[in-house]
Amino acid sequence: MTPTHRADAGLGSGDGPDKATQQVLDEMHADAAAEAGATADNEFGEAGRRFDRSAPFYLGFVGALGVACAFALSYIVVAVGQILVLIGLAFFLAVGLDPAVKWLYHRGLPRQGGVAVILLAAFGLFALFLAFAVPLAVTQASHLARDIPSYLNSLKNHHTTIGKLNFKYHIVSRLQKLLKGNGSSFKTVLGGGKVVVDLVGAVFLVVVLSVYMLVDLPRVKRGIYQLAPRSRRARMVLLTDEIIDRVGGYVLGDLFTSFIAGAGTLLWALVLGIPYAVFLGLLVALLDLIPIVGSTIGGLIVSLVALTVSVPLAIATAIFYLLYRFLEDYLLTPRVMARTVAVPGLVTVIATIVGGALLGIIGALVAIPIAAALKLILDQVAAPSLEKT
Repeated sequence: MTPTHRADAGLGSGDGPDKATQQVLDEMHADAAAEAGATADNEFGEAGRRFDRSAPFYLGFVGALGVACAFALSYIVVAVGQILVLIGLAFFLAVGLDPAVKWLYHRGLPRQGGVAVILLAAFGLFALFLAFAVPLAVTQASHLARDIPSYLNSLKNHHTTIGKLNFKYHIVSRLQKLLKGNGSSFKTVLGGGKVVVDLVGAVFLVVVLSVYMLVDLPRVKRGIYQLAPRSRRARMVLLTDEIIDRVGGYVLGDLFTSFIAGAGTLLWALVLGIPYAVFLGLLVALLDLIPIVGSTIGGLIVSLVALTVSVPLAIATAIFYLLYRFLEDYLLTPRVMARTVAVPGLVTVIATIVGGALLGIIGALVAIPIAAALKLILDQVAAPSLEKT
């Protein structure tokens, strides 16, 4: 008796339509399991015969589907491009901190405990920076409010340096015009507030994603390994581990150069009497983590602080940071990266410039590790293949 006849018989015997329909589905499932050869070890049976891939309809349908998928993927990448960049940055930070976590793990600490120790150390440094920065900001704000009348008098006095600059470049009148603009200044303030809110949200998202990725990085790496075919997975594992190790080496190298920048700032400020030497050293060390522009912004801030002491000291500080910027970009950073990331100095400079031009600060930050990964792939995969052809 066919399933339809059995279903009709069920209806005739007083069963409800829902029960009869379920009976048909159960029998179809049993027939499908028998036809597919399902067993306890192979729950879903053997795969059926492939479609005829030479059929015109199949070729046209697959081609149209591929074009549609390409358009859809392009739209998704453009729509969530900023989020993808933040996810990539979080993965980069997690990979960069992983060597420290593995070092603690190999010395008997569980991975979760190692992640907790690294995070506590990072947040401790940030709290130390805030402990110096917040009281200093409050103190400087009160000093600024107290000294505003004297600054205004200096601006009006044509015999002072600031007064001469104001007379020549009309600084006060331009500031007044900016503040009294037809609502443009208010829109600028609103735009600046939106930028700050977006920046805080992006930083929070990157921190949260970095923590999750750092905790679950072994599973993430295992998933990446399984993307390779079985015949090439062993080599894929070795290359991927080497790339991840180079990213970790880059982070350590970047921390080393930032430490040198902060220590140099601290010594310069202490020797020449620039106030807030410890705070400025921490600030420059943090800003120097940003390639290309970090040390420049730090040097500008230190020069402005030195301006409160004297104009010659500010000029000398600016010259000091110009020289340090040259030494860092063309001597220190290429040598450190060549040792930790195995990337030549020329490639380091070019990668940083190109990454900064494409994605700004984030692009400059991840450019050197990406260059290291591409160089490894070219040396170990592309070059041997080209030699065989």
